Amino acid sequence: MIKSHAKYRLGQVVRHRLHPFRGVIFDVDPEFNNTEEWYDSIPENRRPSKEQPFYHLLAENEQSYYIAYVSEQNLVDDHSGGPVGHPDIEDIFGPFEDGSYPLELRLN
Repeated sequence: MIKSHAKYRLGQVVRHRLHPFRGVIFDVDPEFNNTEEWYDSIPENRRPSKEQPFYHLLAENEQSYYIAYVSEQNLVDDHSGGPVGHPDIEDIFGPFEDGSYPLELRLN
């Protein structure tokens, strides 16, 4: 059974449950929508179910900024209260306020 709604929202700052990174959600897939190669690269005992929302994050760790693709079961709320430093945030979102970023797309 596919979950009908996502727990987290666009612009929300979240953390990975197991790995030391956090990020801003910029897109959500209602269920797994990546390559089988990507999925198979996850150790079998840690592979998440495909039948749940997967989130695209503008992510950061202590060394770098990158894009992450994370299952809902592997995310938790970020309670640090601080902004994320990913350089692409300003292309999608407005200024950080109250623990999240407002969506701010510019249409031509």
